[in-house]
Amino acid sequence: MAKMDRRIAKTQEALKKAVIELMSEKSFDEITIQDIADQANLNRGTIYLHYQDKYDLLDKLIESHMNELGEMDEWACQLDWSNGLVPFFEYFEKNHLFFSTMLASKGAPSFRTRLLDYVMEGFRGEIDRESGRNEDLNEDIMLQYTGTAYVGIIEWWIRNEMPYPPQIMAEQVGALLKRSL
Repeated sequence: MAKMDRRIAKTQEALKKAVIELMSEKSFDEITIQDIADQANLNRGTIYLHYQDKYDLLDKLIESHMNELGEMDEWACQLDWSNGLVPFFEYFEKNHLFFSTMLASKGAPSFRTRLLDYVMEGFRGEIDRESGRNEDLNEDIMLQYTGTAYVGIIEWWIRNEMPYPPQIMAEQVGALLKRSL
């Protein structure tokens, strides 16, 4: 894969940061391209060199976070629940502004659905079918239950300014997921 020019990467990061900062202040529909340009301290035309419009910028921002979460899946799923969740909670903590904005924003309601779909798909392969304890349970119901609980606890944690460190969250949530799946 070709390495991206640092100036391009820096510009795209500034634009992504600007849109998230603006979304923490007002709804996405109220944000203009000029607002984003002003917040990023860039020329309006620069945005169009990188993105088709503000929707493309938001979509690419969401996609980059979903891809990073997906990359963590590949190795974290090899660990037990508690240890496997630590990097995810650390990621949510590190990207607090993004997740708090996206989960609270009325301008990006599809994000929660996208996150829930991602989580449920990840949990699909984690259901314990061997012990027999889940044999009478419908997979769709189990996934909806655990996925909604997991996304809900992320929302609660972020909205409450992360009252517990990522390690404690991973330990507690991991124990609950182990019981459920």
